[in-house]
Amino acid sequence: MDDRVVIALFRHGLTEENKRRGYLGWTDSPLCPETQHLTTDRRYDCYFSSDLYRCIRTGKLLFPGAVPELLADFREMNFGKWERKTYEELKDDPLYRQWLADPLQHRPPDGESFQQFAGRVAKGWGKVRQKILDSHLHSSAIITHGGVIKHLLAAYAPEPRAFSSWQIPHGRGYELIFDREALRRNERCTLLQEVPLTENGHG
Repeated sequence: MDDRVVIALFRHGLTEENKRRGYLGWTDSPLCPETQHLTTDRRYDCYFSSDLYRCIRTGKLLFPGAVPELLADFREMNFGKWERKTYEELKDDPLYRQWLADPLQHRPPDGESFQQFAGRVAKGWGKVRQKILDSHLHSSAIITHGGVIKHLLAAYAPEPRAFSSWQIPHGRGYELIFDREALRRNERCTLLQEVPLTENGHG
């Protein structure tokens, strides 16, 4: 079907820093050993990735031989001075408590506001849409971060749901299926489905 466009969103695999529940935004961390065997049989016309190593490495595992276009627009939110710190380390910080209570009105010190983050992700999404439409592609994949995927699902999933209501496990993939004209108009997709991934060759 020429009017059907698939855009897949993949969250990077679990990292060592994720394991200890540290905030991981623009800093990086190696993938855990158990993540090194992620695979999928899905293939796409083109690939995009956050330029952070944990996403680039996940992309190599999922799509061997693919050369993704690296976009800093698809980085996770910048947590500034809270990078690599855990809830336990931050829970007594008044600014942190304010941010947890109202992340739209507060921001991490030296980090991004939600509005800055959302604007950056929207810019990256615009680049993907433009390439798909200009090149008449039928599918693409984006390897990125949990916050980015939550924002894109809140904006483009078939049914409106708040950013905070989405739970995106590591190493999980989702396909958004659009009518091409709806994608051109930057509207919501018509169908959302999970992408099957496997580890170690087992289910």
